[in-house]
Amino acid sequence: MTTGAQTPSHPTRPRRSRLRTFLPLGVAAWLVLEIWLLTVVAGASSGLVVFLLLVAGVVLGSLVIKRAGRRAFRNLAETLQQQQSGTAPTARPNSEGNGLMMLGGLLLIIPGPISDALGLLLLLPPVQKAVGRTAERTVERKLREAAPGTLGDAFRQSRIHRPDGKVVQGEVIRDDDRPSGTPRPPLTH
Repeated sequence: MTTGAQTPSHPTRPRRSRLRTFLPLGVAAWLVLEIWLLTVVAGASSGLVVFLLLVAGVVLGSLVIKRAGRRAFRNLAETLQQQQSGTAPTARPNSEGNGLMMLGGLLLIIPGPISDALGLLLLLPPVQKAVGRTAERTVERKLREAAPGTLGDAFRQSRIHRPDGKVVQGEVIRDDDRPSGTPRPPLTH
């Protein structure tokens, strides 16, 4: 098919971002460091202590995720109930940080002393507030920098509130020749 436009003889590939270049290397280094630290702890104490640490991390992480999930669901239910009754939702002092608590619980479940330390840090309220503010600023900056027609533009459009509730009127037109009410033929290969 010819469109009249010249196709380049050797198309250039877009450059990979630094994150896509170094993320696999960082994950591999993190895994090697976690395994090495577990072997150091096992050498300093015993394999039973390492096993108990791993089990304690899974149990504690599961409890944290369960608690944060219940709290998030309860907050959602209260907000929906307030909206249905016609009152404005009130701000609750402990309603933020559920996502970071779940992330902390997930890091506790992942075996390894570094992920456990990061998970325990994320359970501290001052750390949650600092990480939450940083993440919010980063997301807002990325959305402002996003070019039109990208995923960022879709997020920006979804945040627009239209109180007038405009509806586009339309009509359904069928293109098939069969009379209405007759069944469609079965689908074949």
